[in-house]
Amino acid sequence: MKCHLIEGAEGCAFAVENHCVAVVVDALRASAMAACLLDAGVTEILAVREVEEAYAAKRLYPEALLAGERGGVPPLGFDLGNSPRQIRDVAGRRVIFTTTTGAGRLVACWGAHAIYMGTTVNASAVAREAASHGHDIVLIPAGLMTDPRFDAQEDWIAATAIARILGIPVGQGEDRFTHWGSRIEAEGLEALFQSAPHAEKLRRVNLEEDIPFCAALDRSTSVPKVVEKIDLGLVVRKA
Repeated sequence: MKCHLIEGAEGCAFAVENHCVAVVVDALRASAMAACLLDAGVTEILAVREVEEAYAAKRLYPEALLAGERGGVPPLGFDLGNSPRQIRDVAGRRVIFTTTTGAGRLVACWGAHAIYMGTTVNASAVAREAASHGHDIVLIPAGLMTDPRFDAQEDWIAATAIARILGIPVGQGEDRFTHWGSRIEAEGLEALFQSAPHAEKLRRVNLEEDIPFCAALDRSTSVPKVVEKIDLGLVVRKA
């Protein structure tokens, strides 16, 4: 059993083609949001790629809450954004969830052996769950769907943190795992999250408090797991 760190669409495709366990790592903030929604008592999350698909799902499930973001802020008519600090009154509810990148990466992993969302906030829990399958694991730093050249530093940091907990041999991505592991030792998780380009985007929309929240290690024991595919997207429940 090996752990691979492969960014974005390439990582999703590798997980599907090789029937690996896929862990989508969107550290600021979709993976943290999903874990914290489950912590707060959400019964299931319907992850969809597009805002229009979220609106369509809302018509099918009018009792559900809409959550997510475009440009860091909630689309028109959404009940929640993508801030795990701002989750309120969700216990017992279904949530329809779409984000710029994380939700789409999750959908792209359909066909992998198992699919999870993980990041620093649930690193130990997702490592245990992913390792339980006995298959190769692909940690997928989500990157940015709209710009494959974007520097997704925080996603690599969180993926490296999970890989370090797994403690199994690293296959693809070993050089970057070694690089970011050294940086974590020298600088710490929060400082690396704060210096990531995506962190600056959050500061511009006055969501800077999400940065240290999402950098915290093992804040949550919830592991979002894909359990079913439906026409509009993927159903996610607590593993």
